[in-house]
Amino acid sequence: MIFAMNAFTTDPSPSRNPSALVWLRRDLRCTDHAALYYALHRFQRVYCAFVFDTDILEALPSCQDRRVEFIHASVQALDTGLRELAARNGSPGGGLIVRHGPAVPTIVELARSLGVQEVLTNRDYEPDAIARDAQVKQALQALGIGWSDYKDQVLLERDEVLNQQGQPYSVFTPYKRAWLQKLDAFQLKAYPVERYAQHLADLPPDLVQPLPSLADLWFETTNLSALPIPTGMQGAQQLLQNFAPRMAAYHEARDFPGRKGVSYLSVHLRFGTVSIRQLAALAAEQAAQGSEGAHTWLSELAWRDFYFMILWHHPHVVQQSFRPEYDRVQWDDAPALWQAWTQARTGYPLVDAAMRQLLQTGFMHNRLRMVVASFLTKDLGIDWRCGERFFAQHLNDYDLAANNGGWQWAASTGCDAQPWFRIFNPVTQSQRFDPDGRFIRRYLPELACVPDKHIHFPAAMKPQELQACGLRLGEDYPLPVVNHASARERTLMRFHFLRPQA
Repeated sequence: MIFAMNAFTTDPSPSRNPSALVWLRRDLRCTDHAALYYALHRFQRVYCAFVFDTDILEALPSCQDRRVEFIHASVQALDTGLRELAARNGSPGGGLIVRHGPAVPTIVELARSLGVQEVLTNRDYEPDAIARDAQVKQALQALGIGWSDYKDQVLLERDEVLNQQGQPYSVFTPYKRAWLQKLDAFQLKAYPVERYAQHLADLPPDLVQPLPSLADLWFETTNLSALPIPTGMQGAQQLLQNFAPRMAAYHEARDFPGRKGVSYLSVHLRFGTVSIRQLAALAAEQAAQGSEGAHTWLSELAWRDFYFMILWHHPHVVQQSFRPEYDRVQWDDAPALWQAWTQARTGYPLVDAAMRQLLQTGFMHNRLRMVVASFLTKDLGIDWRCGERFFAQHLNDYDLAANNGGWQWAASTGCDAQPWFRIFNPVTQSQRFDPDGRFIRRYLPELACVPDKHIHFPAAMKPQELQACGLRLGEDYPLPVVNHASARERTLMRFHFLRPQA
């Protein structure tokens, strides 16, 4: 970090290296960007590239994917942003080289064609991405081209937060205490990209290609434009400006899906259209002024770093339980129950409304993610890996580290100091966090006429009450697929072999 600190405070060396290539991935912005800053600071000519990686795109199950459309729009905005950044600093350069193909050979060939001395990028912590980057680095070195990567998508990474024994934490609360102690002003300082933006290079004419359309990528438009999801760097700032005055109430409002209590920035964090440092600096500033909401939101950013750290130290969690003994849990093979969960037909309104929100918008409120994950694993007895994969297909903000960590937390197989005792009751959760049924009625209009008293569990209604509101259970809305009390007992038995022995 000494080099980074000096780079912030000194003028560039007069003996600059000729040229470099910045490879953008999940960091689709041109402000407060680590790799871009270091490239502009160290090199005379800097090119920027993004690859629509066919190894990733071709594995997606549908040609209608909101994430691809979000990325596509954000890449367009990034190209414009780079050109404007160059123009403001008197450079004719800027712009983004965009390619569609397998990332490894595409980046290596692009670096060779440009004749750059080095490829710079921001670090990724997922096992497949680490393997991909190792291949690129090796191929570049064979051509005599350097490789550098930087911390950018997290605040504190890998081995930066360790316990007193020099080992990574496995429980969040002590990790957060240590994380907060290490989080200083320098960690929150923005990279001054614009200071050296005159080194953005003009794109060689023979390498200029038009931005591929969604159709060129073999994808179709979705309902993204009809949803309140602004894209690109400007969209992220729009959401942040909206959230900033609401942050003070975050600790109270965040658990209520029918209220505008969260930031809605998760998809922007996922694809890096906003800097994690900007968000944390704003939260830290308000927390220092005594804002409980800001302190709670800062804790959520700590959770994010925590799960990235867990994934990096324990890559086995992608397929296995964090604690190996939990792989002995015997999950049920229940196709009918699985189908009811995925199709929002469980008979528990809060669960079904949450699943419809996901299917219709690609977003699910964080409290509801915990509720539906607990329901799948603790009420239906289905393996958390099934739910994790389903979320991976449908969430706009899907992030392996956070998604895996959240699912293992809900299933009691992951990082948790209090494992199987936590079993969410879907009815009481509904009564507590959607008391007037506002959220339920939004996504389950068939329950619009059900009174507040019964909106959380219509199956408890008497025949005359059902008739009065015109609801036919089993036809208009399904009967409950399981009895929660019985399912809870089954879950406790499922985990019985992990109980301490007397």
